[in-house]
Amino acid sequence: MIVLLYLAALVAAAGLGAVIWAARGGPRWVRGAAKVTLATADLVTAASKRGRRGGGYRSGESSGDVSGDGGSG
Repeated sequence: MIVLLYLAALVAAAGLGAVIWAARGGPRWVRGAAKVTLATADLVTAASKRGRRGGGYRSGESSGDVSGDGGSG
């Protein structure tokens, strides 16, 4: 599991490097990698916003009685 996390961090760092290098006028393949990185970031951001909007608990809401006394107090 830790290996997957390490690989994900490595890919993210490589994508960041590609974006920075492309902004400085890197070769064509770097600009392509930067476009893929930015598109992936947009997809992840959109999915995150969609997930927060559609599910989960809002502050003040409860999924049930957590007091343990049957709700009598």
